[in-house]
Amino acid sequence: MPTFRPSTRWTALAVAIAGLGTAYTALDADNGQTVQAPRFEVDPMWPKPLPNHWLLGSVIGVGVDSRDHVFIIHRGDSTLNQRTEVGMKANPPIAECCQSAPPVLEFDPDGNLVKAWGGPGEGYVWPSSNHGIAVDAKDNVWIGGNGARDSHILKFSHDGKFLQQFGTPNETTNSLDSTHFGRVAKITFDDKANEAYVADGYGNKRVAVVDMTSGKVKRFWGAYGNAPDDARMPPYDPSAPLAQQFRNPVHCAEPTTDGLVYVCDRPNDRIQVFRKNGQYVKEVRVAPMTRGDGSVWDIAFSRDAAQKYLYLADGKNERVYVMDREKLEILTWFGDGGRQPGQFFAVHSIASDSKGNVYTTETYEGKRVQKFRYLGVGAVKPGAQGVLWPARR
Repeated sequence: MPTFRPSTRWTALAVAIAGLGTAYTALDADNGQTVQAPRFEVDPMWPKPLPNHWLLGSVIGVGVDSRDHVFIIHRGDSTLNQRTEVGMKANPPIAECCQSAPPVLEFDPDGNLVKAWGGPGEGYVWPSSNHGIAVDAKDNVWIGGNGARDSHILKFSHDGKFLQQFGTPNETTNSLDSTHFGRVAKITFDDKANEAYVADGYGNKRVAVVDMTSGKVKRFWGAYGNAPDDARMPPYDPSAPLAQQFRNPVHCAEPTTDGLVYVCDRPNDRIQVFRKNGQYVKEVRVAPMTRGDGSVWDIAFSRDAAQKYLYLADGKNERVYVMDREKLEILTWFGDGGRQPGQFFAVHSIASDSKGNVYTTETYEGKRVQKFRYLGVGAVKPGAQGVLWPARR
């Protein structure tokens, strides 16, 4: 596979924008200036309360189907405290409340729970640590896993019937393996080409493109279009030269209608953009001083024909960026750390529906899904908007 090197001029410009963007937009905000961007408000009543004393564990994925039904996946008992949260399931029970909800939950646009399913079953191996959920154009549901031995992908029908398993569970793998996967973070789709894009992931350091029918790996690449290399890398240092490989996890790979793929190189604090054949196009660093979990967690696009806007979840700095997709320019952002509606604790995954609404999930102790109601494109404050609480009407 050919190697594609970054443009030095573009990289320098991207670093400058990312490093200075916060100060520049804050100054604009102080001067009363605005930018044109999608506007949102949190819906504090969505979703409606769950039945059966159900609780969510770390919510690790979100997807939207053809009817704007919202699917989430969470980790349940493995992330719920067995004494303080799920006492009714202790042995013997120690309380009348509560218990884990099934791993996959489907909500309608009004926040009503429609169906819940998932977990181990006949004919497949449920991931030891499920991660990511996506719905294709046929409304089939795809699930990855980032457990230590999760080297496969699961495909279910809309109502949870098992369809296919790609890759063999519990097989060791590497980034050059064309048969198995390496702790998949997320799957997305180019339905017209019948291809799935796999962010692969927590073990491997690549984007893998697979046939949606057979699961066969058709092509793959690493950072800058290089052949992926699994060599151990030192911890991220924002002052060091840009890494020529992805760091783990490669957290998303999002194809667009104009033939591009946007990749979340999470711990490297950057989005890299490719053509669908793996040819490198450009990159941007976002909050590049962020260490640890990194700043680039997940991406969704606006639903206009041009997909003009990109929404970026940053689970370390607890915000969602609204970006001009073509320019990779941050226009504004919303959210803050906290437990109240509109705040975040490790905002992990993000998706948009056909009406323009945005949905986010939170991992670690966040353990929830939120809806941000789309209010149209209009004048908003550049830089930090804070918590998007609904206005009185």
